[in-house]
Amino acid sequence: MTRTHFAEAAVGGAALLYAARRYYRNWGTTKAECRRRLPGDELVRSPALQSTEGILIDAPVRAVWPWLMQLGEDRAGFYTYESLESLLSRDYHGDHAIRPEWQRLEPGDPVRLAPPGWLGRRGGVLLRVASVVDKQSIVLCGTPPEFPWEAVWSFHLEPHWDDQCRLLVRTRAGLRHPGQVFVTEAAGPVVSLTVRGMLLGIRERAEATPVATRTPEPAA
Repeated sequence: MTRTHFAEAAVGGAALLYAARRYYRNWGTTKAECRRRLPGDELVRSPALQSTEGILIDAPVRAVWPWLMQLGEDRAGFYTYESLESLLSRDYHGDHAIRPEWQRLEPGDPVRLAPPGWLGRRGGVLLRVASVVDKQSIVLCGTPPEFPWEAVWSFHLEPHWDDQCRLLVRTRAGLRHPGQVFVTEAAGPVVSLTVRGMLLGIRERAEATPVATRTPEPAA
């Protein structure tokens, strides 16, 4: 392939990815939900990228919250598709149990996305807890060198009647360099599919959890 053909293919691929964004970004959410200000947005004030994904869960907030509290590569995992989660973790486990020892998060606590050594990153990839509002929201933030760029990943639960709830996941990234923008756009479909799998995994677990075991006490 000549340089000209390579450049044309690269431009064509970039254009295709850009055109496809509207099909995979903001998956499962309304325009109003995408426009709303959510806790954590203020941590990246002028994002180069923002997405909001959501799902309706046929279970109350108290059934969903414990599953969110134990997210993490070295905790319960991310409940997404095994083939995708295995790319992030050496030891995929797809936990189907609520663990009392993982039911406590405090500001500053690490939430690991990938283990040390992943893709040559000595410390792996991790976010830190910015805030937790019980049974309402968890806001995680990332900054270099622990995360490649400034980012916010937040989870928001909203009750619908007494027996349903809405789960929203907001991602905001403060990208500073063209290379970072290209990487995030290229990875966009895979990231979105991973998040969608996570939402479906959380819904499956929350809807299958017996009411009596849905809200364990955090381990001391």
